[in-house]
Amino acid sequence: MVLTQTTGTTQKLAALLLLLGALGLLAGAFAFQYIGGYVPCKLCLAQRQPHYAMVLASFMLLLALWQNWFPLLIRLGFIALAAVILYGAGIGVYQAGAEWDFWLGPNDCGGGMAITQSASDLLAQINKTKIVSCNTASWRMFGLSFAGWNVLASSSFATIALLAAFASQDRAMPYLEKLGIKKF
Repeated sequence: MVLTQTTGTTQKLAALLLLLGALGLLAGAFAFQYIGGYVPCKLCLAQRQPHYAMVLASFMLLLALWQNWFPLLIRLGFIALAAVILYGAGIGVYQAGAEWDFWLGPNDCGGGMAITQSASDLLAQINKTKIVSCNTASWRMFGLSFAGWNVLASSSFATIALLAAFASQDRAMPYLEKLGIKKF
C-alpha cells in the first residue's frame, strides 16, 4: 500500500515548500493589510486560519520526517493537511463567488477591529472605522481578487500535500539533481 511506503526526499521537499508557501502567503496578507491599508473582512480573516494551521502542520511534518517517524502517520498528516488547505480554498471560492454576484455573501460581514476601552475614544474610533464588505473585491490583479488568488494558492498547496502523501520517497530527486542538489 502506498501509504506505508518509506518517506524521504519528496516528502521533506513538500513539507518545506508548504511551510515557506504558507509563511509567504501570510506575509503578503499582512503586508497588504498593514502596509497597503487593505482592511480584511470576516471571510478574509477566515481564509487565513488554514494557513496558520499549515505553518504548524508543515513544520511538524518536517520534524517528523527528520526524526523518521512512521511513514503511515506522515502520509496521513499530508492528507489531513490537504483537507485543511482545501477548506480554506472553499472559503475563498465562496467569497469570490459572492464578489462576482454568483451567490449571496454573508449578511454579517464587515471589517474586524477591537473596540476601544475608553468611552471618550469610542466616537473617534467609530468615525475612523471602514466598513469592509465580503461581497466587494477591494483589489484585483488579472481579474482575480484576494479571494481568487487564495483559491489558486491553496489549490496548489493542497496538490503538493497530496503528491507528498502518495508519491514515492525519491520522486523529487531527479528534479533536485538538475538543480545541482545531490542530497536534501
